[in-house]
Amino acid sequence: MGSPPLSLSGTVGQSSRARSLWGDALRRLLHDRLAVLGLIIVVGALVCAIFAPVIAPYPPLSGDLANWYLKPPQPGHPFGTDDLGRDILSRVIYGAQLSLKTSLLAEGLGMIIGTVVGIIAATMGGFIDSLIMRIVDILMAFPLLIIAIALATILGGSDLNLILALSLSIWPFIARLARSQALSLKETEYVAAARLVGARPFAIMFRHILPNMLTPLIVYSTLGAANIILQEAALSFLGLGTTDPSVPSWGKMLSQARSFTLSAPWLSFFPGLAILLAVMGFNLLGDGLRDALDVRSR
Repeated sequence: MGSPPLSLSGTVGQSSRARSLWGDALRRLLHDRLAVLGLIIVVGALVCAIFAPVIAPYPPLSGDLANWYLKPPQPGHPFGTDDLGRDILSRVIYGAQLSLKTSLLAEGLGMIIGTVVGIIAATMGGFIDSLIMRIVDILMAFPLLIIAIALATILGGSDLNLILALSLSIWPFIARLARSQALSLKETEYVAAARLVGARPFAIMFRHILPNMLTPLIVYSTLGAANIILQEAALSFLGLGTTDPSVPSWGKMLSQARSFTLSAPWLSFFPGLAILLAVMGFNLLGDGLRDALDVRSR
């Protein structure tokens, strides 16, 4: 007769503790000024990407070559114009769409692949674990950008192929992190109890291990998004990004500004500044999340 109330009380207590931990993490994050600055930058970039048609003063391909050829920053064009008379501010705002879409989707896809592979390797162990980790070690021996360049060259230039190339270049690092977390969690008492009552390996993976390793994965994904933005800009700069001329890209804008580095420095300054701010925003937010979610620092 007394079991149900105790079980209900335990469930409510666990839920209350979970809410308290997340609430405490949020308070710690909001008290970190650099993390708040990073959050503001990231939210601002997302707003620019989502509402670019409303925020941008001109369409990205709209230009007046006769009257606005390489004009420096001035009223009406605060970031100046390019060699086709197009407004740089509008193109920087529209460029946030490709950079952030690519970053978030590539990081999300890489996170899914790496997490699943890492959990399977840790849970299965033995030969499967050794085989997966040797493949991961081989891929991690190459620089990320080299792998991304090779995959982008093979797959061809398009938004989808760019996302696939970037996600396939980052999943080994996520798999290594996921495996290390899963190895420590599989030795905990609640996982051992689930194994004793007959829970299947896949149920243990995704019902008991995965939910408890989300914190480091969230932190890593936030920091990794900054790296993806840099890689996307590098690929676009090299001509391996999107081939759609109607889609502005910060990296492509930097590539097109190479011929005007001295005569029109604003062409490269403002796209470069956008990349700098986006990368800094994700890094600051990731550092703040790491400190806020670290139970050892409480």
